[in-house]
Amino acid sequence: MCGQVGIIFGRKRRRPDERDTLRELFIRMLLHSEERGPHASGLAWLKTDGSHRIFKRPMRAHELVYEKPFQELLGQVDNETTILMGHTRWRTRGNEFNNRNNHPIRAGIVIGTHNGTIYNADYLFRRLGLPRYAEVDSELIFRLADRFASEGSIDQEGLKKALALCRGQMSAVLASRLDPGTITVLKGNKPLCLRIHRQHRVVLYASDDAFIDFAVDNEKGWRELEVPPMTMLTIRHADVRAIDNSEFRFIPQERKGTLPEGVNA
Repeated sequence: MCGQVGIIFGRKRRRPDERDTLRELFIRMLLHSEERGPHASGLAWLKTDGSHRIFKRPMRAHELVYEKPFQELLGQVDNETTILMGHTRWRTRGNEFNNRNNHPIRAGIVIGTHNGTIYNADYLFRRLGLPRYAEVDSELIFRLADRFASEGSIDQEGLKKALALCRGQMSAVLASRLDPGTITVLKGNKPLCLRIHRQHRVVLYASDDAFIDFAVDNEKGWRELEVPPMTMLTIRHADVRAIDNSEFRFIPQERKGTLPEGVNA
């Protein structure tokens, strides 16, 4: 169980006070999501020119937000930022004191976060000949996306075919550094909630509706995006209101050692 939170930004000339408001929303969501992951936390942003920064540490979100690098990175979120992603990690595999295992994860030109477990990750790394930087199974998703981003943008049909080989649980958010204006959201069999605000021109996402409720504090204008499980969303910086969605598949399995969903003994 991990927490994912973030803001996907549409193109807009935001005044400093609005940027401050959105940064505060992000902090509130990240702090509230600590209940889903106390072992490590982190954030990352991408900008329209492909620049990116990641800061993550083996500490609770309530400690991370007071770290100077966290405050500096958050202060650099501006009108060129396309996504601000956060993660709170519940350690399952891979020691959190090896910072490579913490999220957000960079794999080649892809940066992302994941909630869930891919039980056949070791096998797929070997079978597909993928490079491996960390111990965590989550890296597999981003290595697959990187393999299908040879031209810069992620080939979503190719990614879907690769994801179909995965067995376990997933919801994830990812983007290519060479196509930072296109954000891919995978809502699989782990919770992920999204809301859009047309005036702010942003989409918030979190692993629990309560995290967003806590952050927006009854501000008007937020509308829930109803997204069924096994949906791939494409949200673009050019216009966050024009969202593409399609179905994707993998093999759902709730726990290691149990039969995948739909498979009889």
